[in-house]
Amino acid sequence: MYTQPTTSTERKPWTVPMLAQAKRDGRRLAMLTAYDAGFARVMDQAGIDLVLVGDSLGMVVQGRDSTLPVVIDDIVYHTACVARGLSSALLLSDLPFQADATPGRALDAATRCLQAGAAMVKLEGAGSKLEVIRFLVEREIPVCAHLGLTPQSVLRLGGYKVQGRDERAADTLRADALAVAAAGASLLVLECVPSPLAADITRALDIPTIGIGAGPQCDGQVLVLHDVLGLASGHRRPKFVKDFLAEGGSVQGAFSAFADAVREGRFPDADHSYA
Repeated sequence: MYTQPTTSTERKPWTVPMLAQAKRDGRRLAMLTAYDAGFARVMDQAGIDLVLVGDSLGMVVQGRDSTLPVVIDDIVYHTACVARGLSSALLLSDLPFQADATPGRALDAATRCLQAGAAMVKLEGAGSKLEVIRFLVEREIPVCAHLGLTPQSVLRLGGYKVQGRDERAADTLRADALAVAAAGASLLVLECVPSPLAADITRALDIPTIGIGAGPQCDGQVLVLHDVLGLASGHRRPKFVKDFLAEGGSVQGAFSAFADAVREGRFPDADHSYA
């Protein structure tokens, strides 16, 4: 699926079953988004575990106001580019807006992503998406679920807001997390969720959670490439964003600093989390 390591000093390539083992071992996972081979190669060299071709490319690469205009052709193209730069990190691809509206559409989109080099696809939400998750997993396609703030729901949500603050919303989010895991998801991204709620969900699941604005108790953390490097995207910087280039001194140093901070439990701290 990826270019194989050429020397024995390179890291063993990540596989989907290794994610569950990492959770059992208490090993925190470091994930970043990437959109081309060059940055992907540096992430691999810096020890990043998971790389996501996110539909965030619509905002940080294409200059759009949201992720909604991104189409599967965009994701497949960038997945193929990123895959050429990786030798050990596990590559995930986002299923963009409405590409997973039905099981059949999701299968077509996910197949293209895996054929381009991904090892897993990510989709947002629960509810009707549970059928989609089961459908994909039954057809040998690993799935990462995404709950909390789901950017593809921005119109319904009325903006980019923290989710799960009241008791009813928190109970729904807990139930959805259990449901996506039961449907077969191997990984769960929690975005903009209060830290105590994310910690509860993380403890309740056998699959790893990856937080983005979800506090320090998740099993791993993800940030957007441009945010890690302190690059202005033209959009408001969320509270959970941190510029790691300032302390890393170089692009590779920034990626290494992020990975080290995640694994050592130093990021995110209270200043980069929601209570």
